[in-house]
Amino acid sequence: MSFPQRLLNPGEHVVVSTRTHVKELFGPAAVLLLMIALGVVATVLLPDQTAANVLEILVWVVVVATLVWFVLRPLVGWLTKTYTFTNRRFIARSGFIAKEGRTIPLNRISGVDFEIGIIDRIFGCGTLVVSDASDQGRVELTDIPRVEKVQLLVSEELHRISGVAHDDGT
Repeated sequence: MSFPQRLLNPGEHVVVSTRTHVKELFGPAAVLLLMIALGVVATVLLPDQTAANVLEILVWVVVVATLVWFVLRPLVGWLTKTYTFTNRRFIARSGFIAKEGRTIPLNRISGVDFEIGIIDRIFGCGTLVVSDASDQGRVELTDIPRVEKVQLLVSEELHRISGVAHDDGT
């Protein structure tokens, strides 16, 4: 995914842009399968009677409402939530109709760390922790794919803007 060029300042370019790992959608996918199975079972098992038809319609209304709330809403949220690091700032954006965003200038970021749990290791993701000098102190970005690579790219950019040569450990 790419960050819209119209939202970048002159001379600014994207270092890394990502969204959360697709594992965030596993729960909604399970709800989708369960609700479709419920609707099909109700359609097949209920007899052809007026009262049963009303019940079948009621079941499908519940199925559709559940799909909208527990499947479509999380899917749209996942699709519209992005985390972008440019050569000047960190940008967190989310929302489809009502938008929300947070921007932290890179020169205010004091550290970028990552945490990888057992489940995260299986899926190849982790939590990126961005620390800054504000009152809020830190931003945790959960389920970031290839979190170690993202942390490395952001750290290199932080070193570049601070004028400190990259220490390769030798």
